[in-house]
Amino acid sequence: MQHSESQWPMYASLKRIEKQVGRWTAVDWELDQLLPATHQAPEGASLVLLELHKDERGSYRINLDMENTMLYLVCDELEDETWVPKLLSADQNVAAGCLEADTPVISIPMPEAIACWIESYITRHGEVEISAKRRKHVNRRKDEGPSSSQFVGRTN
Repeated sequence: MQHSESQWPMYASLKRIEKQVGRWTAVDWELDQLLPATHQAPEGASLVLLELHKDERGSYRINLDMENTMLYLVCDELEDETWVPKLLSADQNVAAGCLEADTPVISIPMPEAIACWIESYITRHGEVEISAKRRKHVNRRKDEGPSSSQFVGRTN
């Protein structure tokens, strides 16, 4: 499957990680592989669609402007607590909505090829004005994030 201007099918597979927490074993899930659907599907992989929407261009721009651009893999949790990939998004609002609904989401670093594809989508369909409040949030995260070497106090 080839990607188009607004859709990029991918194969996503997860791996189960067991961690010892005190006396108990906790289960966590993390991305094992993320491949374009032009490749052969890895064993146990699910086909997920990264689909871009014109009304989410502002969120894509904010994501691309961050130091650590992310993709969000939304999963279904089966009765046996297995996670199955269902949706891939570049919009942090989609991820936040899923998390609020107790739907599992895995954040993964965005590959450069996908970032370029999203950038070209925004260029083709036009930039969306981002409110000063949202832009200020991005600038503050860049300047005062955990990787910043300086501490900047704020006063209200």
